[in-house]
Amino acid sequence: MDLGELITAMITPFDRDYNLNIEAAEKLMGHLIENESDSILLSGTTGESPTLKDEEKLKLFKLGVDKFGGKVKIIAGTGSYDTRHSIELSKEAERIGVDAVLLVAPYYNKPSQTGMVKHFESIAEQVKIPVILYNVPSRTSCNISSKTCIELSKIDNIIGIKEASSDFRQIAEIIRGTEEGFLVYSGNDGDTLPMLSLGSDGVISVASHVVGKDIKKMIRNFKSGNVEEAARIHNWLLDIFYGIFITTNPVPIKEALNLSGINAGPTRPPLCEMTEEELQIFKKILLKYNLIK
Repeated sequence: MDLGELITAMITPFDRDYNLNIEAAEKLMGHLIENESDSILLSGTTGESPTLKDEEKLKLFKLGVDKFGGKVKIIAGTGSYDTRHSIELSKEAERIGVDAVLLVAPYYNKPSQTGMVKHFESIAEQVKIPVILYNVPSRTSCNISSKTCIELSKIDNIIGIKEASSDFRQIAEIIRGTEEGFLVYSGNDGDTLPMLSLGSDGVISVASHVVGKDIKKMIRNFKSGNVEEAARIHNWLLDIFYGIFITTNPVPIKEALNLSGINAGPTRPPLCEMTEEELQIFKKILLKYNLIK
């Protein structure tokens, strides 16, 4: 399945009372498409999935499919630490018509590698649409090993992984050990170029909310053999790649959107706004990239 090179892990806009702002979500999706996102991931970590109710997630999936299904691929974040719940939500997302589901490694309860194989296998068996694994040990306290990923890649509809471990040996082993066509995406903007050099396909990005065209240009340059230009763009973008993690994601990227005139609203508790010191540092970064005036 072709999900493209640049997938945006979209924030979830809320109003002042922390309610889902579906109108702002629709506008934001349009903005992301204009800025060259090939696919949009809804209800991922950046979308504050832990604080979204299932009905809110399903509203977002339906909005994506109904309004933008012909323009981009819609990926639904349906994984959690509960296998049965992940199956139910994945089946609902499939009924709505999403193109794929993203399943995060089960967090907090820390299953063994065998437990993770059974978890992902159980969900993939219950849906016909493509499944993408999501490895983010800094958030989940568990790691999908290269051996586990390679084993899971043999399941027909498990088609790829979002790798945010920054473990380049592990990533290389996955790329080497999986069949051609198994998609490997960077889960960290700053890892995109190094991962492309290992043979990855692209990025599931946070920074693409504000510098999507630049990221796409970097990927295209690398893949067309213009490595020096790709490296130049990567090095230029470093401050924004890491600046958006000055505090917990998605607090800074929501602030960047709000400051640039795109309505993202607040983050839901327990996340909260940046400190004044963080905000001043962050504003300097946004000014550098002409994202605010």
